[in-house]
Amino acid sequence: MFVKSLKIKLNFRPHCQAAEKTNRFRVVQDKLKRKNMSLRARTEDEQEKEPMNEDDQHPDCDQKVVMERQLGLLDGVAMIVGTIVGSGIFISPKGVLLSAGSSGLSIIIWTLCGLVSFVGAICYAELGTMIDRSGGNYAYLSEAYGPLPSFMFLWASLLIFIPVTNAINALAFANYLLLPLWGTCLPSESAVRLVAAFAIASLCLINCWNVNWSAKLRSVFLIAKVVALALVIVTGCAFYFVQGNSTRGFQEPFATTSTDPSLIALSFYSGLFSYGGWNCLNFVVEELKDPYKNLPRAIGISMPIITLVYALANVAYLIVLTPEELLSSSAVAVTFGERVYGSLTWIVQILVAMSALGSLHCNIFSSSRIFFVGARNGHLPGALALISLENLTPMPAIMFIGALAIAMLIVGDVYVLINYVMFTDSAFLLATVTGLLWLRWKRPNAVRPIKVNLAYPIAFLLVSVFLVCLPIISNPVGAVTAIAITASAIPVFCLCIAWKRKPDWISSSNQRLTTMCQKVFLAVPEVANDKQY
Repeated sequence: MFVKSLKIKLNFRPHCQAAEKTNRFRVVQDKLKRKNMSLRARTEDEQEKEPMNEDDQHPDCDQKVVMERQLGLLDGVAMIVGTIVGSGIFISPKGVLLSAGSSGLSIIIWTLCGLVSFVGAICYAELGTMIDRSGGNYAYLSEAYGPLPSFMFLWASLLIFIPVTNAINALAFANYLLLPLWGTCLPSESAVRLVAAFAIASLCLINCWNVNWSAKLRSVFLIAKVVALALVIVTGCAFYFVQGNSTRGFQEPFATTSTDPSLIALSFYSGLFSYGGWNCLNFVVEELKDPYKNLPRAIGISMPIITLVYALANVAYLIVLTPEELLSSSAVAVTFGERVYGSLTWIVQILVAMSALGSLHCNIFSSSRIFFVGARNGHLPGALALISLENLTPMPAIMFIGALAIAMLIVGDVYVLINYVMFTDSAFLLATVTGLLWLRWKRPNAVRPIKVNLAYPIAFLLVSVFLVCLPIISNPVGAVTAIAITASAIPVFCLCIAWKRKPDWISSSNQRLTTMCQKVFLAVPEVANDKQY
């Protein structure tokens, strides 16, 4: 009876019931729409706050965002030669002569320093082919000793080594570029710093834009270096036959040779510093084509050439100039040019400026990879580990390098920090070559495409010990200061890296910085071997 009565009631109100169902459906539909809209808005907000990856940019593309291997053998040779042959061989080769005491011994020391640097480069070739990751000393110290020593190297590079080296090269370029314009006067300090800052900014933009363009520019700078050194060497050979014996620097090559062991050691120290940069190719191994072959080949080609050219350039200087004239000169190449070319000395000055700019260019390219790898490993903010989608370059890391160098120009006199740079670099060379011996014992069966004789790392270890101990004896205050700056990395490591339960505002700040850099530079984290860093 109930069913029948219900049917009768429904039959009496068909239109009312249909309208009621429609209204109920519309109410539910509106609620679902509002809920979906709120969920979509919340999801979009969360996605905006999170760092995007390459799949967000190219959802229909399986291509991975990594830095490509675009550097060949000639590029590697150009990088090593371009980094080592900076302004030093043109400006101040007198350090070796001053300590050696005689022209003959100074040439022998220049040659021996090249041989020692070649031995160190061979040892690094073993490390670079065994640990085929960019970062150089940072990667090798991390593999041998763990995260703390590698972070200490990263910290010292951040505070001292990289910004000071780049700033000094930029200032050398600016000085020699402006000398012809100022005539007999010295360029103003403000003009020099402005030109140096402009050079740093321009080279950073080129390195950000395209790796191939950067490689081509390195080749141009290499040609300028070759032309400058060829002028010096050929002119020296010509003067050997033209000028008389009265002013020749080799008239009595060993007459005033120093017999003090400490002075001879100091001359080796000066010479080895002039060969600095022989390990620059190890910092960009991930961008080198076939690194197992091209890394040792580039070292084997470039280092003997540099050693021969350095020795011949010093011979040419001492043919044209007497030892006394060379020691009294603040810029040997300019004094050489004034003696030989007269009013055309500006040619030598421009070539020296190009040489310094080329060294700066190579340093920016290689040192930016240190910070990139450090950020990729979580030792620096994640924003520095981003790669430009369009150019496939570590754009944030390169811009960070440039900002550090320009800030160093603004702060004050960077030349007072040279001693800290020399000591810190020598200390980490010692730690790295010790790590090679440690890895030989710790991992005897590891794959080593190149395995050098143990005599090479042991010999270089002894040289590194000498390079570290000499500043401690001669300049203990400077050595202690450099050690203190490097040791300041320990509390930073404990607070920022080892401490895992950091407050949320620290993690969110790092995340916001990474997101902002992604939007500004159109960059994403690197993905290699199916692993996103």
